Amino acid sequence: MKILHINSYYGAGAFYKNLYDEQAKAGLDIDVYVPVHNSFDSGTREYGEYTRIRRIFNQTDRAFFHTKQNKIIRDIKKTYDIGKFDLIHAHSLFTNGYVAMKLKQEFHIPYCVAVRNTDVNLFFKKMIHLRKTGIQILENASRVIFLSSAYRDEVIEKVVPERLGEKIRNISIVIPNGIDPFWFENMGSPKTIQGRDEIRLLYVGEINKNKNILTTLQAVNQLNKDESSLSYTLTAVGRIKDKKLLAQLSTSDYFRYIEPRKKEELIHIYRNHDIFVMPSIHETFGLVYAEAMSQGMPVIYTRGQGFDKQFEDGEVGYAVDCLNINEIAGRIVDIIKNYNQMTGNTIIHCELFSWDDISESYNSVYMATV
Repeated sequence: MKILHINSYYGAGAFYKNLYDEQAKAGLDIDVYVPVHNSFDSGTREYGEYTRIRRIFNQTDRAFFHTKQNKIIRDIKKTYDIGKFDLIHAHSLFTNGYVAMKLKQEFHIPYCVAVRNTDVNLFFKKMIHLRKTGIQILENASRVIFLSSAYRDEVIEKVVPERLGEKIRNISIVIPNGIDPFWFENMGSPKTIQGRDEIRLLYVGEINKNKNILTTLQAVNQLNKDESSLSYTLTAVGRIKDKKLLAQLSTSDYFRYIEPRKKEELIHIYRNHDIFVMPSIHETFGLVYAEAMSQGMPVIYTRGQGFDKQFEDGEVGYAVDCLNINEIAGRIVDIIKNYNQMTGNTIIHCELFSWDDISESYNSVYMATV
């Protein structure tokens, strides 16, 4: 089977290489097309011999959807003999899916398309003039891939016209992202907090407003005011995108900041903390939830966003209203009450995010599509 991946996000998303390497190892004949702006710097990253980075549009083109897309379509047809492919896998609905739909119309090649956070929270919600185009891409796809059932339900129930709802649901499948094999090679053990008087909360990611760290810290402050034998701290690890936010966070005695760390160092930070808390405002999936789980950490995530509904509430953690300080604080307490069970569950269920299994799921989708 010859597959053309269209993935404008691969330039910044190194984790995709895990999927492509697994597919190549399984004997699939893949090409990965990556359209980027003409000032893109690939640095020293290794993208795989199956990949072509194509610098074909400028920053101004990003403001004009069809201008940018038409440049990509012209270039991809010059780059490949499109008629030789059996299937197209578009890794986002609008930017990549539009190209796949146009190629299907011209070359009659089926495509599957993924729906990302940007599709849901930017294109569908804010670019109303493109909503009809997004629905058309969904309607013409052979399979639609969602990272979570939460995003699937939101798109089908709030965006897709009622007449198409059943059709789109029938061709939809939920496949999560996977985590680097490093985390499975260095799997942690169930933790214990028995006999401890300090609960160490952890956040890993960019320091920005979307990650909602301030609300998490407010929940920590509230927990420390309550009459309890426990004290709570919050550690944040990651690149600073908002210096003012970090300055505000740093005024708290319960907050500590650590600069970005490589995974070989980050693993020890995971192991030295108890609960992972990231109630982002918007989140496609959040690989750090799964990384934390691999080290025995129960997780708190946002209701209705990418990680929600991967598991039942209370199994490996809890979904929360990201802006509800009381609920975040309450769910931290709930995890503590059932900590031994949850930390064990995280190790068991982390296997859901193995690229070996995920690659097999995609292969099943491909076989059902062609």
